[in-house]
Amino acid sequence: MRQPVRIVIVGGGYVGMYTALRLQRRLRPGEARVTVVTADSFMTYQPFLPEAAAGNVEARHVVVPLRRVLSRCTVLNGWAVAVDPEARTVELRPHAGPGRILEYDLLVFAPGSISRLLPIPGLAECGVGFKTIEEAIRLRDHVLAQLDLAVSTTDPEIRARALNFVFVGGGYAGVEALAELEDMARGACRYYPGLDPGDLHWYLVEATGRILPEVGPEMGLWTLEQLRQRGIDVRLHTRLESAVDGRIVLDDGTAFDSDTLVWTAGVKPHPLVERSGLPLDAMGRVRATAELTVEGSATVFAAGDCAAVPDLTQPGKTCAPNAQHAVRQARTLADNVVARIRGGELTPYRHAYAGSVASLGLNKGVAQVYGRKVRGRAAWFMHRTYHLSRVPTTNRKVRVLVDWTLALFFRREITSLGALTQPRRAYERAVRAEAATRAGDLSR
Repeated sequence: MRQPVRIVIVGGGYVGMYTALRLQRRLRPGEARVTVVTADSFMTYQPFLPEAAAGNVEARHVVVPLRRVLSRCTVLNGWAVAVDPEARTVELRPHAGPGRILEYDLLVFAPGSISRLLPIPGLAECGVGFKTIEEAIRLRDHVLAQLDLAVSTTDPEIRARALNFVFVGGGYAGVEALAELEDMARGACRYYPGLDPGDLHWYLVEATGRILPEVGPEMGLWTLEQLRQRGIDVRLHTRLESAVDGRIVLDDGTAFDSDTLVWTAGVKPHPLVERSGLPLDAMGRVRATAELTVEGSATVFAAGDCAAVPDLTQPGKTCAPNAQHAVRQARTLADNVVARIRGGELTPYRHAYAGSVASLGLNKGVAQVYGRKVRGRAAWFMHRTYHLSRVPTTNRKVRVLVDWTLALFFRREITSLGALTQPRRAYERAVRAEAATRAGDLSR
């Protein structure tokens, strides 16, 4: 009797989850065993991170629980620390306890990407990224906490520092995060007597001469004008030189203090890619074929941010590392895995880029779809409609839609729950208080 084919998927992001989801639908019973290796037990729908940060959508509604949707797969949580293409093994390090070796017949390699940091003094200590739901919620709570601090302190320097918000990177992540949070903070000012929206200073620092290149030059320029009309200080052709102890220094000579530094200036392949033993291109991505196999391998497939996939609609170029390609690549990849198991022919991945949509806060957006340029409320509606159709599972679609519906009748929540990141703080204070009380009793 033929043994089931062992399929190991490294990564639980777009490619990992959608590939596993399609495989469990297409594979026959007993045909294969699918194992997904991922650090988290959920997949984050990243286009909704700005909305979650602004409080438009509940944080739990923008993540998809893998064990619920991948009921016919095995999900293992931990880090894939090594891949051996020759031995066909993946080394897994769980969050606790000893590691284990997973053997595979076919490997789907999709560990994704991480923030690309630069050797800027103070950046590692003071900055925060915007790629995970944890970072988005932490940033929301931090911004609200800064408003709390600003109206509570009597020190003008502390107040000024608290009300300076710096975002580095003018791509999707930086522009959408800044626009949504500025919109949220502006609305929250009504609950802070003595605090005017004009007291808040928002900075967007971009090294190139344009922002949102994905929506084209014209729409990028329109977005720039809109942000500046809202009082946001957009610095083009400008770089961050230092952020030591929160002292922001730009290469145009500007210097000021800030407790909020958000770094969204690009991504790079996950560190596992470099030590995978797979062929890499000049940018450190796995070299893949149009059929989404790794060059020179019949047993390893790759897609997403970590892979250099040829763009057949633009000869000589590779597919952009975005969700639009990742979701579609996952569908083709899963079909090719099934074809490989059954001895069929592999299908090349081909998708012409449809365009881009971006939210700039409530009722504000910009889009370029199939060459058509849209802005304002219409673009904002397109953004929500498109991503609602793309967020995985009916469960999540309904929950997000309910969040948006409730927002039509009630204002945003402005409660900062930053203590959630340190749940033992109250208990530790009680322990210290008890220790101080006992020390006092002993001294009598």
